[in-house]
Parts: sequence; C-alpha cells; structure tokens
Amino acid sequence: MNDASPPPGNRQRATIVTLSRMAGVAPSTISRALKGDTRISAETRARIAALAQELGYTPNALARTLSSGRSGLIGLVLGPSTHPIYTEILHEAVAQAGERGMRMLMIHAGAGPIEDKTAEALLQYKVDGCLITSAELSSRAAAVCAANGVPVVMVNRVAREHGSAVACDNLAGGAELATLLMARGHRRFGMVNTSNPTSTAVEREQGFVQHLEQAGHKLMLRLDGQSTYDGGYEAGRRIAALPPAERPDAIFAVSDIIAMGVLDALRLQGIQVPQDISVVGFDDIPAAARPIYDLTTVAQPLKTMVGRGLDLLSARMADPDLPDESVTLRGKLIIRGSVRPAPG
Repeated sequence: MNDASPPPGNRQRATIVTLSRMAGVAPSTISRALKGDTRISAETRARIAALAQELGYTPNALARTLSSGRSGLIGLVLGPSTHPIYTEILHEAVAQAGERGMRMLMIHAGAGPIEDKTAEALLQYKVDGCLITSAELSSRAAAVCAANGVPVVMVNRVAREHGSAVACDNLAGGAELATLLMARGHRRFGMVNTSNPTSTAVEREQGFVQHLEQAGHKLMLRLDGQSTYDGGYEAGRRIAALPPAERPDAIFAVSDIIAMGVLDALRLQGIQVPQDISVVGFDDIPAAARPIYDLTTVAQPLKTMVGRGLDLLSARMADPDLPDESVTLRGKLIIRGSVRPAPG
C-alpha cells in the first residue's frame, strides 16, 4: 500500500484532494484523468486510476449535484409493500434503471393519494424525475413537482394532474374476462373490488360490467376485497355462506391477491373451483400460476410498462417542455384451471 495512505484505524473517505496530494498533481488533473480525458497521458491516467481503486475513491454525488444542478437520482414511489405487484415493479424498475445508468431513490407512499410531504421529500433529495407506481398525485403535490421542474411519470396508474402515464388497458382486460366467462356458460356474476378503488380498479370493473350489460347480464353481487388477500378471503367466506340459488357462479376479483383470498375461502368452505364457481383475477403475479391457485387472469406487461415509463421520464428530463403523454398497453389473457371448461 502507498506509504502516504492513512493508517487502517483512521481512514477517511478519499477525495479528489486526497488523490491530488498523493499523486503529486493538480485536482483538475485528477478529475480529467478519471473521466478518461485524452489530454492526460495514458500513463498518468493509469496511475491515477490505480490509486483511486486502491483508496476506494468514488465521486461525491453531492458535489456533482451542486456543480451540475442534477443529482442523477430517479425517485420511485411505491404502493403498499404487502401487495406483490409492487414488489414486481420494484425489481423491474431497479434492474432497468441500472442498465441505463440511473440511480433509484425508493420512497414508500402506500395506498391513497400522494401527500404533499412525499412531493416535498422528492424535492429535498433533488431527484431529476419521478416514477410513481401507486396512488395519485394530489393537486398541490402535482403543482409542487411541476413548479420545480420535476417530471413525473405514472406506471400502472392514470395521471390525473401533472405528469405522463403508462398503464395496462384495464378496460379491455375486464372485457376479455367477461367474454371468457360468458363463453364458458356462466350467467350469474359477482365482483370483488374495494370500497375505495383506484383508477386502475375502476377501469377493470367498468370493462367487465359494461361488457356483461352489452350481452344482457348484470352483476348480482359486489363485495369489498380491500385490495388484500385477507379482504378477498373474507369476501370468499361471505359468498360461500350464501344459499346456492343466490350465489354467483363466476367471480371477478380486480387483482390476483384478492382472487387468491377468495379461492382459499371458497375451497375451505367446501365449494369446488371451478366446478361450482369460476374465479378470475388480474395482474398475473407469480403466485397466480402456482398449482394450488392455477388462476385465470390478465397479465400486465410490467417489463414493457416500466421500460416505456423510463423512456418518457428520460425524454422529459432532457426536454422539460415536452407535453405530457399517456401510453396504454394491452394485457394478455392467461387461461388456467380456475375457470370451468366451455360447455360441451
């Protein structure tokens, strides 16, 4: 190790000044060399790079922010950590951002509208842009982001205020599920949504119900699944307790996590799926394909949604004057064993 290195028990973070002193060159030479500036000789660049590696030098992001006005950080606002869809989005966003050289700052917001303090936190960390995968911006929070030039892109949500959006075609997905269930001979339909649904859930229900009504059918039951497994389980218990003549023979739960709760409750009460009741969901989270659930659902194109979201965000970080844009991507109907076969 270089003799000028500090003792192991008294280490401080290496800086440009540290490297300058140890290499015997100006700080500006260190900075240029580490950026690969060819005005610095190859020998000097190699020597400085080796010294930087030895001392574990990393650029000071704060200093870079102060000098450039950009932090290189992308804010990621996630929904409830108990919902598997947000875990999937998190993994995809971090992976794709890393491939693009972006750094993610995760801010958990949970359910409900994004509060002003969340928007203020994004500004305090000086993020260059923000991906929001849950809830909706309040009017004031949207105004705060817009006034400070922070572009916002909603993923898996529809933008109501400032910002662009990338979402699955929830209306079409709901309609496809209605078509499937009617084609399988179902005529008594139930829905498990929430008492305070998001725009995403509202669209899924609208697509499903409107398609039923066009064919002359109506919902006979609508229950609150609270956007959770437990909520779905309680809804399933209530369905199972109904007399057979008053019980739907097909249930659409607006998310897979709700549908899984419904399935477990029905089976534990002795109701067979799909022989007695068919159950469908939406999202295609990994657990939906497990044999115990074998859930028919609509798969959201999460990888493409996140990629398009980052595309929209990058473009607006480069050119803040670009207009807001909404992108809708078609989901894919995945037919599994939770729906009974077609008649005959």
